[in-house]
Amino acid sequence: MGQVAFITGASRGIGRATAIAFARAGFDLALSARTLDEGDTHAHSITTATGTPLAGSLNATAELARQYGVEVKVVPMDLLDAASVQQAVDVVLGHFGHVDVLINNAIYQGADLNTSFLELQPATLERMTRGYILAPVQITQGILPGMLAREQGCIINITSGAGESDPPVPANAGGWGYAYGAGKAAVSRLSGIIAREHGHQGIRAFTVNPGVVNTETLRATIGDRGVTALGKGIAEPELPAAVLLWLATSPEANGFQYRTVHAQPFAREQGIQPVD
Repeated sequence: MGQVAFITGASRGIGRATAIAFARAGFDLALSARTLDEGDTHAHSITTATGTPLAGSLNATAELARQYGVEVKVVPMDLLDAASVQQAVDVVLGHFGHVDVLINNAIYQGADLNTSFLELQPATLERMTRGYILAPVQITQGILPGMLAREQGCIINITSGAGESDPPVPANAGGWGYAYGAGKAAVSRLSGIIAREHGHQGIRAFTVNPGVVNTETLRATIGDRGVTALGKGIAEPELPAAVLLWLATSPEANGFQYRTVHAQPFAREQGIQPVD
């Protein structure tokens, strides 16, 4: 069996592009998300302006990836459900036996994440904690022992500028709220801890900020006009996907641990280009 990448949040956006990039590079894939088939609906999902589900599904991503001749295991997973997370990890390890690359990309995306501070409800913080802290830790703790046994493995956690800086404007004026910022701040700390504790055992861990990316979720949030207004400040999902593949496979990547890799300028600096 070849190398295996476990990519969460692979139904659309960066996760889907990352799955295709790794499949093209010859990785077998374990892909997880809530949306198994096109049009599935879920609680707390972001929808289009007309209220319809966003385009994209695990099975659609898997079909694209299999065109590259790799094995793809589709594993439905709900970050807000600890039993679902554990079942996904068990299924992946039961099927492939090991994971070489883990990419914690999936997040809780409920609209309440960016509620203003005084309107923030405990239920929102509980969902944030489950989606941004408990679930990534549960997944990583499930996968890491196998990596340690094989003395090799790469873990990449996807963060955001919201976890590392203050919003430019208040949440009710388009900035991010405390819940989202706190969740991403927690994500930003995970890789450094893993690398510091297990780097001597063959484990590499990275934190990546994709920047503003033209995903289905972004378009649903700010509209096509908003995307156009961002101009050159926005990247297609294939660019951060190419950066993730480079970090997972390049010997030169080791020196970029213990920092946040900002995907868009990093790609320019390293000459990383998405494959057409």
